[in-house]
Amino acid sequence: MQRSRRITLAAITSAVLVGTAGVVAAPAAQAIPVNSHCGTESAGNRSSFVTHDQLTRELQRIERTTGGVVDVSVAGYSNEGREIYQARVGTGDTVILVQSQIHGNENHGTEALLSLLKEFGGNTRSAAEIRENVTIVAIPRLNVDGGERDTRQNQMSWDEVVADFPQLTGVDPAWNYQPGVPGFDVNRDFNPDLDYVPQPADFPGNSADTGWYITPEAQTVRDVYAGLEGEFGVVDYFVDLHNQWPCYAQEGTGDMSPLSISARFIADPTEFGDWPNFDYDASRRANVAVYDALQAYGDSAFGDLTLYPQNTNLPGTALGSFALRGSATVLFETSSNTQSDGQKRNGFLAKQVEIGLRGLITAVADGSIATLDPEDYEEIPERIYLPAD
Repeated sequence: MQRSRRITLAAITSAVLVGTAGVVAAPAAQAIPVNSHCGTESAGNRSSFVTHDQLTRELQRIERTTGGVVDVSVAGYSNEGREIYQARVGTGDTVILVQSQIHGNENHGTEALLSLLKEFGGNTRSAAEIRENVTIVAIPRLNVDGGERDTRQNQMSWDEVVADFPQLTGVDPAWNYQPGVPGFDVNRDFNPDLDYVPQPADFPGNSADTGWYITPEAQTVRDVYAGLEGEFGVVDYFVDLHNQWPCYAQEGTGDMSPLSISARFIADPTEFGDWPNFDYDASRRANVAVYDALQAYGDSAFGDLTLYPQNTNLPGTALGSFALRGSATVLFETSSNTQSDGQKRNGFLAKQVEIGLRGLITAVADGSIATLDPEDYEEIPERIYLPAD
């Protein structure tokens, strides 16, 4: 498999989400000088990202215009009472669960999912073939309260947690709690035991520990996941769409990297009990499918993706917990968020997620993912941190 890349930097022109229709214009890629700024742009407003009300209307429109082929329902509610939606399309025996915006200020996966739901719900032959072979369940925006307030965390106080779980009275707050928000990093609130009940001895915990399902957002994903396990036996693939720092380069080329991916979230699965369905090779093949889909765009910024750091051990993340349960897992970490220049590059950044995710789903649907060599994952370039100019 060809892994060579060019030695140029790429810049991205932005495209804007049009109204509430979720239409993203096709972006262009153009060269920028090596000494261009990075990490110094102001965030600006968030007008190119859908609000919760716009997301609601867009999902309703997708369900209506696809004649119910895309089935939209409420999977749960946030701490502030907003709907957490799931959208389901396809009837295949292989299930792919995709969630976006577990961190409220990470929007590009949401935009990409809206575009793909319309595509997969359409009347093209390729869409019909995908629907026949896979079932896609998407949670387009999990952290709806953080999304409205533009915070990484959800909106929930420790006192509210104690009210829900009185056994935690007098216990130190969870390590992922930010009292100034107040709220939790929801992506540290997962546990491979879907029946886990919070225990005082497990708090405050740390990043190398499993989580507790104390937030309504994590509880919602757990319930969706458990329901799919009951229906399919195993959730074959789990994909989590995130954003990261805007300034990374690709090792070996010097190219700016607008996307990092990863299959690795558990250093030693035996540390957390007996999880016989854990399948790291399946996760690596899934990531190779994403990588190859973006490489197919040739000498462009789409191909400059990198590996997220491979010394990661985060069992309390959704990816870590669900990997232990047997899901092949894929992390997307898109460059930039609403605190940097994520809005200005919205069109390109959402489009690369769309391309990569479509590549994975297509490879699963047509069976070609089984032919991929998991060792090719190890050839994906590492990312290099670049400080702000």
